[in-house]
Amino acid sequence: METEDRIRRWRLILGQESKDRFEQMGGGSLTGEQDLMDQALAAIYNRTESGGFGMGGAGAGKGPSNPQITRWLGDVRSLFGQDLVTVIQSDAVNRCGLKQLLFEPELLENLEPDVNLAATIMLLKEQIPKRSKESVRRFIRRIVEEINRLLEQDIRRAVISSLNRRRHSPIPSAAALDFRMTISRNLKNYNPDLGTIVPEHYYFFDRTSTTAANKWTVILDIDQSGSMGQSVIYSSVMSCILASMASLRTRVVAFDTNIVDLTEKCEDPVDLLFGFQLGGGTNIEKSVAYCEQYVENPAKTLFFLISDLEEGGNRAGLLRRLEDLKGAGVTVVCLLALADGGRPYYDEQMAQRIAGLHIPCFACNPQMLPQLLERAFAGQDLAAFAKEFEKRKV
Repeated sequence: METEDRIRRWRLILGQESKDRFEQMGGGSLTGEQDLMDQALAAIYNRTESGGFGMGGAGAGKGPSNPQITRWLGDVRSLFGQDLVTVIQSDAVNRCGLKQLLFEPELLENLEPDVNLAATIMLLKEQIPKRSKESVRRFIRRIVEEINRLLEQDIRRAVISSLNRRRHSPIPSAAALDFRMTISRNLKNYNPDLGTIVPEHYYFFDRTSTTAANKWTVILDIDQSGSMGQSVIYSSVMSCILASMASLRTRVVAFDTNIVDLTEKCEDPVDLLFGFQLGGGTNIEKSVAYCEQYVENPAKTLFFLISDLEEGGNRAGLLRRLEDLKGAGVTVVCLLALADGGRPYYDEQMAQRIAGLHIPCFACNPQMLPQLLERAFAGQDLAAFAKEFEKRKV
């Protein structure tokens, strides 16, 4: 990078307040595009009277106009990459007091889909004015659809491969033919004259594995305290994907100090999301006790506790209940909360105590969920998988 380019980048980093100093040094003049960048960044990062949307300094009492903010969002999206756009949007909300404008329909239409902003909206959803409710739902749905595209195919593949392909049946069925095993077991019967394999024996998947008696039950016990915004969004999408699969029974429970059963809302992830009430306290032990009623066949029950583990209730009681579930044969997994930027946020001491019960605690990104589900349904050692995952992070 040439010296002049470096000086211009530093001028952009340091902002408009550094303009005079750079000019005195004989440098720092910006190109046309860089000047637009400078103006866009100054709207939220420059604290002088000339910067901002009128939210600070001498113009604080006038308030921003929606057209101005909409144009600013358009400039930001055209000048910066998507990763930077989400950071700038978030800073605009937090630094310039734009929270009250998140519910303006014109603004929502121009916002880049972002999980952090969605979490902020969910925290403030009781304040959404009637004129903006539909725009808010459309904004949330855009984010949900992105997450769904990221996860759905892999989650379905993981569940189907681990449940439907664990057992074979002597009952022949063309639809249930296990091509891979049939070919591998009959390679020795390759006929060079015919140029093909002539199978001696065919292998078929067990089609009874999806009957009511053989279904797995998946229970998602989801913390809805204020720190759980991102995790709740990902959990809602995962819940709806699992609930749509005929081979599973899926229960979704939300808790703070109270408990809400949201299973009936699983047809639509947006409806499910709006069923959460982010921002309460935390009583995890009480919610686990509630979920115990849905454990009918422990050996075919997968229980997810999705929480930051900041227990405000009975900590010893929580550990006893989790230990009892595991002792009964339930597959118990703790998914730890994700904070801004996908960083894990949780009570480390509580996580260590739960891990001491040989219950795996995962501080993982959502892309790891399909692998986790596949191993859980296949009966593999999840504690070993947790250790393997931690090594990868290091």
